[in-house]
Amino acid sequence: MSRNAVLSSAPTSVDRILPGIGLMIAFCLIAPLIDVASKMAVQTVSAGTVTLARFIVQATLMGPVVLAMRLPMRIGRRIAGLTMLRAAGAVGSTFCFIAAVRLMPIADALAIGFISPFILLLMGRFLLKEQVGPRRIAAALIGFGGTILVIQPSFVRFGTTALLPVGSACAFALYMMVTRHLSRVQHPVTMQFQTAVAAGLLCLPILGLGSTADIGPIRFVVPEGAAWLSCAAVGVAATISHMAMTYALTFAPSSTLAPLSYLEIVTATLFGYLFFGDFPGGMTWTGIAIIVASGIYVIHRERVIARSRTQYHYESNR
Repeated sequence: MSRNAVLSSAPTSVDRILPGIGLMIAFCLIAPLIDVASKMAVQTVSAGTVTLARFIVQATLMGPVVLAMRLPMRIGRRIAGLTMLRAAGAVGSTFCFIAAVRLMPIADALAIGFISPFILLLMGRFLLKEQVGPRRIAAALIGFGGTILVIQPSFVRFGTTALLPVGSACAFALYMMVTRHLSRVQHPVTMQFQTAVAAGLLCLPILGLGSTADIGPIRFVVPEGAAWLSCAAVGVAATISHMAMTYALTFAPSSTLAPLSYLEIVTATLFGYLFFGDFPGGMTWTGIAIIVASGIYVIHRERVIARSRTQYHYESNR
């Protein structure tokens, strides 16, 4: 390709990447509002109730969008099974995180939750037998070390509650692993809607069991007063932020957008301070820095490997 051809094609590329970056930044600004609304709601209702509310609102908002776009809704048995597995990951991730922020600062819980890319990396290596080099594994282990720095002071203050974001990260890694497969065969809007419906259905028997056995965190509690607004806000913020991220990925490659996701820690810290007066301590900030640095290195290595594979295929097909 000539120099003139490269220059002439550059504006189109930039025109697509910039909206993607803008949408990803919007996600980082809006997503922490899910946590703020959840922390407010969970003070008076159970974490299970807030989790159910999120998916009911999300399905209600996404349904008209699916109809307006005239997207196909029929799915085969295999996709239905994967959708239920993805929904299980979404329910587990949401519930554990909401239960955690009931007591923990949002920024601390979110920082611990950012180990999910490392868990996903290791799951791909040991469960799916994907090729993962020693440098990425080393970066993942360093990231886990940073997580321990965040967990340690939180564990002293909140006990085993500090481990809930780890459970959230594991469930979210499962959610993302299944998403990789579904994204190849399903429209992202359909996927979001059907996952929300499936997640809501999964919540019902869990809350039924919690109410029957009087298990506090999963017992259904009817919201009262402002709690209705907080529960609705969780679903609205989740729908808007995740759609922004979904469409960001249609404009720009994930390797470009992934580093921007760490901006969420900044906005989560700001909102946590403004709404609840929470601010991370010195050791927590050290752990956050290690997690972010390790995560960006993993993203860099994946970008290098993807570029090498593309070059190899190009050379092979010449």
